[in-house]
Amino acid sequence: MSECTHNCESCGESCSERKTNPEDFLEKPHELSCVRKVIGVVSGKGGVGKSLVTSMLAVLLNRRGFKTAIMDADITGPSIPKAFGIHSKATGDETSIIPVRSKTGIDIISINLLLQDETDPVVWRGPVIAGVVKQFWTDVVWNDVDFLFVDMPPGTGDVPLTVFQSVPLDGIIVVASPQELVELIVEKAVKMANMMNIPIIGLVENMSYVQCPDCGRKIQVFGESHIDAIGEKYEIPVLAKLPIDPALAKVVDKGVVELFEGDWMDTAADAVEKI
Repeated sequence: MSECTHNCESCGESCSERKTNPEDFLEKPHELSCVRKVIGVVSGKGGVGKSLVTSMLAVLLNRRGFKTAIMDADITGPSIPKAFGIHSKATGDETSIIPVRSKTGIDIISINLLLQDETDPVVWRGPVIAGVVKQFWTDVVWNDVDFLFVDMPPGTGDVPLTVFQSVPLDGIIVVASPQELVELIVEKAVKMANMMNIPIIGLVENMSYVQCPDCGRKIQVFGESHIDAIGEKYEIPVLAKLPIDPALAKVVDKGVVELFEGDWMDTAADAVEKI
């Protein structure tokens, strides 16, 4: 017979102290924080453009006059600081961490902003990584934030589960790519969100097409898109189809994503703003 581990996330025993409601696992934010809405950006696999979508949403809502912030919860693959050209370190004391502010006023926390050298690999086990993610919510002072975007780690493992359980998400956006495998990947992310009773705002397809600079024809590099059929199947709106665009890639690589031009994500920003 197993014994109670006092950790309801992994323990199979029933006892008087067992947490049964999703709300029981939610962590309180820092006492000086004020966050109105928290939006998770998720995917069932890596490399589909979560960080790009997260960055663009934060920039667009910031341009509309909202105070936005980004929690880079992808601890082993942090890329948000790179997109914003941030190399300075977060500051703090024994009780709080102050996020780094971007050029246009977006507050950002990422493991790269805490490491001595931003190129150092994060070779940590799952529970340690999950603990750091929790601290990004409980120890960071999110000052007067309208929309906090959480760049989630890929998949449905320990760390994504920690974010779903610990941070009070108001909704998530699922990012996918055009390959046929996308249906299985999206289905996993959708089912996880449903299990945790978190609303799904919509789908965003990245790398959807390349537009010919001469004739304007859209070329589907990865084959025919299935995102509309998937959205219809699960009754989830498709909010955006992002192209493979050299200009967009260039501003991200140069760390000036705040200067990006294009209306591809406007509908997605509208959906977030209405929450």
